[in-house]
Amino acid sequence: MKNKIKCIGLFLFVCQTVFGQSFLDKAKRPIAFLNKDVVLSESWIKERETVNTKYIYQFDTDRLLHNFRINAGIESKAKPLEGWESPNVGLRGHFVGHYLSACASLIEKTGDTLLQKRVKYMVDVLEECQQKLGGKYLSAFPKKDFTTLETQFSGVWAPYYTYHKTMQGMLDVYQLTGNKKAYAIVVNMAAYVKERMDKLSPETIEKMLYTPQANPANEAGGMNDVLQNLFEISKDSTHYRLACLFDRKWFSQPLYEGKDILSGLHSNTHLPLIIGFAKRYENTGDSYYRDVVSHFWDMLEHHHCYVNGSSSGPRPIATTPTAQTSEHWGKPDCLSTTLTDKTSESCVSHNTQKITSTLFRWTAQPEYADVYMNTLYNSVFALQNAETGWNVYSLPLGSPNKKSFASPSEFFCCNGTTIEAFTDLNANIYFHNNDNLWVNLYVPSTVKWKSKGINLSQSSDFPDDSIVKFNITANKTTPFALKLFIPSWADEQTQVLVNGEPITTNVTPMSYFIIDRKWKNGDKIEIRFNYHFNLKKMPDNPNVVALFYGPVLLAFQVNEETILKGNESDILKNISKQENSMSFSLKNNGKEYTLLPFYKVTNESYGVYATKLNEY
Repeated sequence: MKNKIKCIGLFLFVCQTVFGQSFLDKAKRPIAFLNKDVVLSESWIKERETVNTKYIYQFDTDRLLHNFRINAGIESKAKPLEGWESPNVGLRGHFVGHYLSACASLIEKTGDTLLQKRVKYMVDVLEECQQKLGGKYLSAFPKKDFTTLETQFSGVWAPYYTYHKTMQGMLDVYQLTGNKKAYAIVVNMAAYVKERMDKLSPETIEKMLYTPQANPANEAGGMNDVLQNLFEISKDSTHYRLACLFDRKWFSQPLYEGKDILSGLHSNTHLPLIIGFAKRYENTGDSYYRDVVSHFWDMLEHHHCYVNGSSSGPRPIATTPTAQTSEHWGKPDCLSTTLTDKTSESCVSHNTQKITSTLFRWTAQPEYADVYMNTLYNSVFALQNAETGWNVYSLPLGSPNKKSFASPSEFFCCNGTTIEAFTDLNANIYFHNNDNLWVNLYVPSTVKWKSKGINLSQSSDFPDDSIVKFNITANKTTPFALKLFIPSWADEQTQVLVNGEPITTNVTPMSYFIIDRKWKNGDKIEIRFNYHFNLKKMPDNPNVVALFYGPVLLAFQVNEETILKGNESDILKNISKQENSMSFSLKNNGKEYTLLPFYKVTNESYGVYATKLNEY
């Protein structure tokens, strides 16, 4: 080749020391590209984004604003929303925050003028509501809900959780669309929180934010996170101190010390706190909160997660009806007896992904990229209906089950987090610093690396097709290291080609294959993965198993409990793939099972985990 390649094909990040995990200096850390610099190409993933956008378009703004207007004493002729947004539900208004965040993301990416007008209208109305309520407070529920929380510590449904959603929606509108009125609204909302907190004793605040119980009604959501985000913009120390009030030592200190206290905790109450801890570290450099986040992730992913990276299920001590089946973490490594029909809350998967991507940015470790990829394909994509854009609240993994898609009129918390997540499917595909470009996901897309004058495009039908192709468009010859992620399911037969020439002999799974060279316009790269069938076992019961084909989690098409006969090798040698299809057949114990990728299951009855009996 004319342009000699410096290839470090077996490079494996080693980010462990005798003292634990090490973290990269800021100058060496991967940086996420701007939302607008990564564009999805036509593919099944782009179609998932498109159906979500259509879902977002269908909402009427006056109906979304109805409860805010009524709470502010402003006439509204709109029909009230239903479900968790109905006028008598404590969480009313939460979906509006998610909706604003999702619209802001789409506006930044596409310049959508319809959504721009819609968001501007909503911000104008919400400013009017805020002024009617005294200039600081803004919510769809009355102020007395906070008074009840501060005096009874229960009796209302999560006012700070809901307040946070509105604040974050406004902040996203400001940051992604430049709407200054939205910024003024969120600053005033923070001032209202400060007024309330200033009147409370430290003991009252501690009791108000103590949330180890089942389904805590005092769930505070991501208040620490949104206030840290606001502080990053405002540089106002008032916002930082206010954020810190929501960081409670009863939760952070055991995690810092490496103690797994997750058992019994309500999952999505505490995941947003971890996201806020991460932002506190990024704002201050306080390694205490960095270590809390890292230790938490290790506990969660290695001891509390199912095979697809999701978590949450029944509580060990179930004191509420919900806790009997869902939304909580159980004992470490005790998962095989938790497979109810309400495991894996969607919000939990989305928020876990935020933590995983953050830790990758701090460390560049391939383990985080591996977990992110697995959770994306086998949990996040699996929870959305590809035809309607509707999503599930829970994603059961036992057998037999069916996905229960929530209608647009139900407005569960997971409706809101999912419409945000599916506007950001272009996120976390690529990262960069001055000298490196990481490719963490194989998603048809183009990234614009403006500072280098480089566009990198990838095309594939991954994961249906195991071959991914890249093309470089460049203004001039430019040196940098291209780092291609090699997942844990890959093998040493994975091939990498540059301009048609193979440059690999073998590849190490869970690593980055690095091609360091001077890249020129028209250069082409190709990576060819080799898929295998794989069986993964529950940590507490090796006879409860799930099947993978390469990166893809498979689901049995069954109407009854799935029980397999034989040992691991017997099962794997009797699986076959249908030609030119991602449909599979397993012959076992006189039966022939059909399996599909879990993310392609819609209305079928299915099972992910099966029970294996070692009989012949």
